[in-house]
Amino acid sequence: MAMAHESIHARIDELTEIKETARLGPDPAATERQHGKGKLTAQERIALLLDKGSFNEVETLRRHRATGFGLEDRKPYTDGVVTGWGTVHGRTVFVYAHDFRIFGGALGEAHAQKIHKIMDLAEAAGAPLVSLNDGAGARIQEGVTALAGYGGIFQRNTRSSGVIPQISVMLGPCAGGAAYSPALTDFVFMVRDTSQMFITGPDVVRTVTGEEITQNGLGGADVHAATSGVSHFAYDDEAECIEDVRYLLSLLPANNRELSPVERSGDPVDRLNDALLDLVPAGAGQAYDIRKVIEEVVDDGEFFEVHPLWATNIVCALTRLDGHVVGVVANQPASMAGVLDIDASEKGARFVQFCDAFNIPLVTLVDVPGFLPGVDQEHNGIIRRGAKLLYAYCNATVPRISLVLRKAYGGAYIVMDSRSIGADLALAWPTNEIAVMGAEGAANVIFRREINAADDPDEVRERRIAEYKNELMHPYYAAERGLIDDVIDPRETRSVLIRSLDMLRAKHADLPARKHGNPPQ
Repeated sequence: MAMAHESIHARIDELTEIKETARLGPDPAATERQHGKGKLTAQERIALLLDKGSFNEVETLRRHRATGFGLEDRKPYTDGVVTGWGTVHGRTVFVYAHDFRIFGGALGEAHAQKIHKIMDLAEAAGAPLVSLNDGAGARIQEGVTALAGYGGIFQRNTRSSGVIPQISVMLGPCAGGAAYSPALTDFVFMVRDTSQMFITGPDVVRTVTGEEITQNGLGGADVHAATSGVSHFAYDDEAECIEDVRYLLSLLPANNRELSPVERSGDPVDRLNDALLDLVPAGAGQAYDIRKVIEEVVDDGEFFEVHPLWATNIVCALTRLDGHVVGVVANQPASMAGVLDIDASEKGARFVQFCDAFNIPLVTLVDVPGFLPGVDQEHNGIIRRGAKLLYAYCNATVPRISLVLRKAYGGAYIVMDSRSIGADLALAWPTNEIAVMGAEGAANVIFRREINAADDPDEVRERRIAEYKNELMHPYYAAERGLIDDVIDPRETRSVLIRSLDMLRAKHADLPARKHGNPPQ
């Protein structure tokens, strides 16, 4: 019995040593090189993401079975990816993290199977999945088997879409297939200088097109956060990035069958918004920052803006009203006068779809002069791409409240969750101007002949503009016709929204039976 006891202790010591080897990696110098690039190891990143002491690793001892090209002599534990689960703010979260120290984080058969396993567990458990990406793409030595591994990841990303939140954190160079999985997830975070995403790298671009460009210039954090819209967030360092991932997770439900956690603050429900009377100019042509309006209305002035650097003429944010998470979509008069264009429509549509998938009510703040005119917009598909936002709203079954602050003109008014496309409540401030177009443009169209024939065209134009405003653009015109449910005092915006959302909390709406819709692309 004593020998058996000693044997068990020896085995435990052996296991401890093996797991420590797996944690440290096969080459201590590789850790130093990783730190030298300003990057953390996979284990260090997981420690930042998860609550202290909560990580449970899966398949630590996994090794690849490949041979050839020297692989048979290199079989490190973990096979270059750390997988498992833990908690964030006490709630279960699944995670996988590429270990760049092993094969450059490249994906092989065993590596892929580990990721497949943790993705399947996340879906089965109904908990969010976070990927910490720092991989060099497919492991070339394993050939097509590695590519098939990517296919399994993409298939699972798609199957879990709208079922569990999926968050991709880009912490190194991710090319080719490694860039497609993040593109299928709900949110993409990037770190400046150290993370890049591209389908073909600078060398291939140079060979094929002759263009000279750096990795960051081609697919760096700022490029994807401000130009392409691939990345939702960009940060200067990994710690700040991962802290915001934790914050985002605190706003999201575990899955599509649950609601986001409620965190009430001391901010009174009936707090008056006196500041709004000065924040929003009465003149329809004057600019202001819609984020100041959001800050004034929501709990403690806190909101988490999504895509803050891309399509800045529309603001999308997650926030709380009376402790309940809501999604806010708002035109931004401080950028391009808040006009809707291709990028703003796609940004808004994606956000609306996400909120609808995960039971997050929508509040839409409307101050829109219309769609952006121009040959560029038309030739690049403003019709089909603008229709994405329209489709997203029409398809959404979560509680939906729209509030017209000032102008709401033409098709853009309809698209911004108007009553006619299914908003549960349509509200307006007394400064609203809801019309087919602005009074100036309308008068020029309706009274063109009269104005052109007049001895004093300017006097006739001004008189007809005033007449159009008085007849069709006064703040109660839409309310008189039932297109607006109520015209409210701006100072009561917070309390009205909270009371309205509370009434809609148990809303239930069914869509027609169908396999899925066919949204405009």
